[in-house]
Amino acid sequence: MLDHTKKPHTKVTLLFEGPADKQKEAIAALKKLGFNNAGNNPPSSSWREAFKEFDGNEPGTSLAGSRHKEGLTQVQLSELTGIPQRHISEMERGKRPIGKRNAKLFSKALKVDYRMFL
Repeated sequence: MLDHTKKPHTKVTLLFEGPADKQKEAIAALKKLGFNNAGNNPPSSSWREAFKEFDGNEPGTSLAGSRHKEGLTQVQLSELTGIPQRHISEMERGKRPIGKRNAKLFSKALKVDYRMFL
């Protein structure tokens, strides 16, 4: 006899924006898929609680995320900023501080506020 192989369901909370006149229709469609209305409140946990692996390296994570958002490789970002690629890699991994000067170079290349890298 075969063992039970189904994995337990993981709960998710969805948050959508859209036209108010389509709200009831959207809720009805989601209920057909097995979702329940959890109310209008978004989840109360912060991103730090949800992504503990980034704790302590928020600047590096912000740098890597901003770089990916712009579709750039470390080599391309290095060419735009003049910062060596190996230094960018070390900054993203939290092995090297970013510093205010580099943060401003990154912010210009990645079109974000430099303070997110400090």
